[in-house]
Amino acid sequence: MSSKRLFQSVAEQIAELIDEGAYRPGTRLPGERELAEKLGVSRVTIREAEIALQAIGRLEIKTGSGVYVSEKKSVIGEALPNASAFEVTEARLLVESEAAALAAHNISDEAVAKLGELIEQMRTGTPKEADEADEQFHITIAEASNNAAMVHTIQSLWRMREDIPEVKATYQSVCIHDAESRTEEHRAVFDALRDRDPARARAAMREHFHRLLENMLEATERKALEEVQQQASQSRERFMAAAKIG
Repeated sequence: MSSKRLFQSVAEQIAELIDEGAYRPGTRLPGERELAEKLGVSRVTIREAEIALQAIGRLEIKTGSGVYVSEKKSVIGEALPNASAFEVTEARLLVESEAAALAAHNISDEAVAKLGELIEQMRTGTPKEADEADEQFHITIAEASNNAAMVHTIQSLWRMREDIPEVKATYQSVCIHDAESRTEEHRAVFDALRDRDPARARAAMREHFHRLLENMLEATERKALEEVQQQASQSRERFMAAAKIG
């Protein structure tokens, strides 16, 4: 694992510890040496991870005082755009298709094995476990691209998927009811990456998102039809009630 990817992984571990309550907002983090021993990495990696977490508002580095957990969870989280599920998915299609093509050039055997395990988790796990495996599948491909800007962009798009209520609800309605297709589409991406075929990886990822967009459109149409039918039913009931009174 490269040093860049290592500090990103360590930053995620520290953020998880914060979210779990190990380090509460406003409190000082343990020193670099203690964290380095706890997480099994160098002090330099801890320092890089802390700088990365400061950049997104999770930590505050105070010279001469130490590193503190921010009172606010995340500046990025608060600045999420008012994007729809369609907009998020269109952006993911454009970015993640190219990330898959890059990953096909650079992916390691270890990453390929991990992707295979995640597909199996998607197939056999609970809906929550499948969602977690889905996210890790896409993030693993982003990391395999060896492009830090690509990783950051894809992680930001996943935040929109999870933290914008309308987007999350749309994804849940589509993905839960189409688990089999989702697994097969991820397997097509996996096969292309395993074979180190950039064109196939790009095409498979694009096909995955095209199918997702089509399902979102169908779900939106069904919801609109249900709302119209419900309104018609309510109007009929009011009419019948008024006719009886008359």
